[in-house]
Amino acid sequence: MNSVKTEPLILEIKGNSLDDGPGVRSVVFFKGCPLSCVWCHNPESKRAVPEIAFDRTLCTGCGACVDACGEGALKRKRKEFIDRSRCTLCFRCTGVCPSGALARVGKKMSVREIVDIVLRDEPFFKTSGGGVTLSGGEPTLYMDFASALLRALKKKKINTLIETCGFFDYDRFAGLVLPYVNTIYYDIKIIDDADHRRHAGASNVRILANFKKLKRDIKKTKIELLPRVPLVPGITDTETNLRGIAAFLAGEGVRRSSLMRYNPLWHEKAEKLGIRNSAAAMPGMKTWDGRGHYERCREIFLAAGIDV
Repeated sequence: MNSVKTEPLILEIKGNSLDDGPGVRSVVFFKGCPLSCVWCHNPESKRAVPEIAFDRTLCTGCGACVDACGEGALKRKRKEFIDRSRCTLCFRCTGVCPSGALARVGKKMSVREIVDIVLRDEPFFKTSGGGVTLSGGEPTLYMDFASALLRALKKKKINTLIETCGFFDYDRFAGLVLPYVNTIYYDIKIIDDADHRRHAGASNVRILANFKKLKRDIKKTKIELLPRVPLVPGITDTETNLRGIAAFLAGEGVRRSSLMRYNPLWHEKAEKLGIRNSAAAMPGMKTWDGRGHYERCREIFLAAGIDV
């Protein structure tokens, strides 16, 4: 449950972002997600525990990490380099790696530390209409922490946005998060529950129900709710799925949505973490989304009266 996870790991704080909300933004990436989407663009964010990433292109072959590892988990001639069954996550190897080829993924940060970092970009927020975005992973997995962070940002009069998969305890979200956000980017990936279970690892019943509640509860507020649909080859971008999502949104009175073009860079990220994914071999999974395909998907939403 969301309520038991109170201390998140932060993947990174990315400044100068133009892709995660209006204006120039700083994006705080949380580690951990209640879903397990096979195409996850940020596979390093799925598990709520520290991990080690290995970037072979940065490795100088100095051997310092091999000497530092007391478990024999690192071998130069091994294809994967790291035997993750032997690795105890002591992180001695990352501490001695001179090139950054071995890196710790996820670290604890306090609310104050995060606020101090993002405030460095405050002048850019004010001139561009930007602010701070909470992303992941799934920020609502750590509802109390997310609430404290959002409240601290609001005290500084910083515009706040949260990106969510929608799989959360609604009552806690309504009390702890909703009063402190300006915008919610809400992902609706797959409309069929069985398909959602198969490709995202959980039912979508709560996600759709939460969206309906949110749409109802923000009517008299200035909070913006933007539903987003990722275009994943053969999974979410099918005509059946997109028509189903468009019909659902239209039924809830939605007039604007976002279609997110597919990004195949997750393959490289997964490889660095030693993650093997059967979906990687599916047709189209290693190519960028073409303009023509995007326009065809967009037409489905336009036909339902939803601007994209």
